[in-house]
Amino acid sequence: MYALIVAGGEGQRLRPYTDDRPKAMVPINGKPLLEYQLEWLKGNGVTQVVVCCGYLADVLQDYFQDGRRWGLRLSYSVEEQPLGRGGAFKQGFQQVPAREEFVIGANGDNIQTQPLAPFIEYHCQRSAGITVMLTQLRSPYGIANLDDSGRISEFQEKPLLPHWLNAGLYVISTRVFPLFPDKGDHENTTFPQLAQQGKLYGFKSDAYWRPVDTVKDLLEADKELQERA
Repeated sequence: MYALIVAGGEGQRLRPYTDDRPKAMVPINGKPLLEYQLEWLKGNGVTQVVVCCGYLADVLQDYFQDGRRWGLRLSYSVEEQPLGRGGAFKQGFQQVPAREEFVIGANGDNIQTQPLAPFIEYHCQRSAGITVMLTQLRSPYGIANLDDSGRISEFQEKPLLPHWLNAGLYVISTRVFPLFPDKGDHENTTFPQLAQQGKLYGFKSDAYWRPVDTVKDLLEADKELQERA
C-alpha cells in the first residue's frame, strides 16, 4: 500500500525551529515530526511512501534516506518551485504504479492515531473518489453559557464544538488524480468538483489528532506525547 506525504512546508510560524530544516523535521521529544507519521503508516500496513518535499529537502532525505530503518521503502518527489499541496500530491502520484486502486494522502505536519483499516473500508464501500478524515473541532477558549438574566449558568473549558474539520488525511482513489491541480490547493479545486459529483466523503474520527503549525502547537504536542507514552 502506498502513501503520499506532503512535507514541503517552510513552517514560517515555527521559526526559529525551521531556520535550518523543513517543518516536517522539527523535533518533538527528540524525533522529527515526520517520523511519527512514518511509524504510524508502517503500523497500519503501508509499505511504500512518496515524500513530497521542497524547502531544505536534503535535510529530510539525509535523515530518512531509503526508509529501510523504519521498515518502509521511501522515495522523494522534490519540487523545483512551490506547487501547493494539490500540485505536490499530483507530482508525487507519478511514482505510484498504475495497479494501485487508492493511496493514502497525508499532510506531513500532523500526528494521529486513527487506524487505517476502517477508514479504507468506509472509502471502498462508498466507491468514493476521496474520503477525508474529519476530526471534531475543539474550542481553543473557555465557553460560557448565559441565562436570560446574564448569569453564567455553565462554563466549559475548551469544549468540543458541533463542527468537523479536515484533518489532512485522505484515502484517494487513483482514478481522480487527473482532477488535482498542477499547481495550487486541492481543497479549492478537486474537492468542490468531487463534491458536485457526489464522490467526496467524510469519515468522522475520534482518534487522537494533533496539528503542528505554531510554536505553541509544538510545545503542546511535546507535552501530550510524553503523557501518552
